[in-house]
Amino acid sequence: MIDRRAAFHALHRAGRPLLLPNAWDHASVAALAARGHPAIGTTSLGVAATAGLPDGAAATATETLALARRLARLPVLLTVDVEAGFSDDPAEVAEYVAELAGLGVVGINLEDGRADGTLADTEVTAAKVAAVKAAVPELFVNARTDTWWLGVDDPLRRTLARARAYRVAGADGIFVPGTVDLVTLRILTEGIDAPVNALYQPGGPGLAELGGTGVARVSTGSLLFRAALAAVVAAADGVRDGGLTAPAGLPSYAEVQALVPADGD
Repeated sequence: MIDRRAAFHALHRAGRPLLLPNAWDHASVAALAARGHPAIGTTSLGVAATAGLPDGAAATATETLALARRLARLPVLLTVDVEAGFSDDPAEVAEYVAELAGLGVVGINLEDGRADGTLADTEVTAAKVAAVKAAVPELFVNARTDTWWLGVDDPLRRTLARARAYRVAGADGIFVPGTVDLVTLRILTEGIDAPVNALYQPGGPGLAELGGTGVARVSTGSLLFRAALAAVVAAADGVRDGGLTAPAGLPSYAEVQALVPADGD
């Protein structure tokens, strides 16, 4: 297990970023793993929406744990989005994450945005990070700060301050979604002494451009889940409106069946 966690750490290389696709169920993770992605994350929006629950509201602790349990046997390094830890009690967050780690999870994403659209106190998130690292030292804790995401004033200064606090608490990486400005990302990678994670945005810089700023990880976030929903609606509309040509790369029934273990576990 330690070797798997070390392997995940090693995939974070400044300038040669890990592309981390974010999936939401067994089939999406299995399909991405079959395409050669060595590490896959979950998307809290996808997990929540699939369960008919709101994202970011600490409503999916049970569903997230159940999903991790289903994914445990897949040949992939798995990191799990745990929102803000599903609790404001650092001990409870650490206990929950330790259970995930016991299933084979190699990393988590822990955010400081709150359901009411504000940022949690820096000390609160830092305490959660410290508790998790004390419980599972080798686990990769990606501390996400929602400074840009929530449109706060002076986001660069506040991001760097939060990143420093989370690093002191033991965070292994810092995730700053909401900006793909290359100059800003370069300032962030130079000012943060840990792998910096950017969120890919359609129409924005590509993987090579983002890597050129020193970013070490690029996540897709909820993009793949939302793209899947769009494809579902488009396919249904196509059938209703006169016919549908099979999309390129459409998997067959047998190919989807093959993503499930033979014993069904």
